[in-house]
Amino acid sequence: MAEVEVITTVRDHWRRVADEVADDLAVDAVDRERAGEPPLDEVARLRESGLPAVLVPPAPDGRGTPWRDACAVVRRIAAADGSVGELLGRHYVLSWSARFFGAPDQAEALEARSAREGWLWAGDTAGPVPLAHGDLPGPALGPAADGGHLLLHGHRALPTAVHDADRLVLDAVCSVTHEPVVVVVDARHPRVGRAPAPDRLGRRLTGAGTVRFDGVPVDTADVLGPAGRDEELTPPHTALAPLALSLMLTQVALGVAEGALAEAGDLGRSPRRPRPSYGDADVLQAYGELALALHAASAVTDRATAAVADALAAGRELGHERRADTAARVAVAGAITAKAALLTGERVPALTDAEGVDRFWRNILALVDGRPAGPTMRAIGDHYLNSVRGGAPSASWPFLYAE
Repeated sequence: MAEVEVITTVRDHWRRVADEVADDLAVDAVDRERAGEPPLDEVARLRESGLPAVLVPPAPDGRGTPWRDACAVVRRIAAADGSVGELLGRHYVLSWSARFFGAPDQAEALEARSAREGWLWAGDTAGPVPLAHGDLPGPALGPAADGGHLLLHGHRALPTAVHDADRLVLDAVCSVTHEPVVVVVDARHPRVGRAPAPDRLGRRLTGAGTVRFDGVPVDTADVLGPAGRDEELTPPHTALAPLALSLMLTQVALGVAEGALAEAGDLGRSPRRPRPSYGDADVLQAYGELALALHAASAVTDRATAAVADALAAGRELGHERRADTAARVAVAGAITAKAALLTGERVPALTDAEGVDRFWRNILALVDGRPAGPTMRAIGDHYLNSVRGGAPSASWPFLYAE
């Protein structure tokens, strides 16, 4: 009983910290979003709160945060500032990388040091943006001439924290085997260069940009393992990596939408602002429709969150069928949340007619627009017909990169 009480106390403490950080970010959210500067100040606030050190995988010694609690923290931050929520959410998912791609001893060493030193993680393990999108092939990893460290060359566009991260996790092509491997890189090394991304419509404060590697040394212990591109050879626990990221981004989008509706409600109740020109009945119906959509998205997302938490707890014992079912739940949550968030982001500016609320819409649009709805829906249908209805289990591989 005492142990349960301690865990509950710790959980409540960090949720209060998340509330305080969110309230702080909300005060100047409009001005910061307009400025669109690299999130140096925002990351400083996160570090001061201690959240990057706490949001790492849970361990028997008490460090770290369970998946569900981390999702709640990220969603709360995203309601105040979607960009900072995304930055923190990606940090948490990437801090699991050694469990997804590496050996248990690698995971233990990296996670313990990350918590101890308060690392902020950034990166991407889903492969570089295709050439059609203007990017070049990803970095290459090869042996140094003297046979010592491995060296990383090339560059990579990353979605968050290129100026602030302590460690980067990304996939690189091995020059010997020509296969993609996942590596951990010291982001503070002097041979790591950074350039911010151009001005963007939404997600302006994530710290996105391009990272260049000019012969950056990588220790063999920091090569986690294969990147997991082959459907038949990838273990189920490795295949959880993109699912975890997809669901975390769903949490961010839902948090942004919830923040938009909450701000609209605050503005609507303010005596200093006139009501919109249309009738009160229309206003109430509009708020009711948005609240209903977000409640439904929250319920489905919570189910997916529980499924991912259970799959992560299973670790290397996770089976293919259970991973497929988890993927289906993640895909459903993403699809329903995308619709609800887009609806909310579109209607809130009209409901409030207030300066600055369009930032929610821009962030939502950047988070969920462009998802391949057709492939996702077909994958959900395939899972429903071939797994749920008693047919042959589907691998549901399209869910992995549906995000």
